[in-house]
Amino acid sequence: MNWRNTTMLGVLVLGAIALSGCEDLVVRDTASLLAPRFQRSELVGLVAGAGTTFAALPDLIAMLRRRSSKGMSPRMAAITGSFQIGWIYYGLLIASRPVVMWNTIAVIINFLSVVAYLRFARRERNTA
Repeated sequence: MNWRNTTMLGVLVLGAIALSGCEDLVVRDTASLLAPRFQRSELVGLVAGAGTTFAALPDLIAMLRRRSSKGMSPRMAAITGSFQIGWIYYGLLIASRPVVMWNTIAVIINFLSVVAYLRFARRERNTA
């Protein structure tokens, strides 16, 4: 191990030790200032979920603009969509609106990606 890796490991260990003693960092007031009906964790979930939900959207838009299935993996979209259905179920179990909402939208985006892929792939096979 070189000196940079050793230094990085030392900093990480010291940081973990320092954070383990910070029990006063726990948020005690969980009511949101922006929307009192929401917990802060729900608002953080809404913001974080937006990023992961719409991550697949640029590929779908590019595929629709190109009118081609090239460069798209329908397996990835199908597998991701399947696991997002699991996240929806989990969100219902823990009563988390952000988890349910964002994963529902993500399932729709992945479903549209698979449908567009199948449509363009069939058309490309017929014209080839």
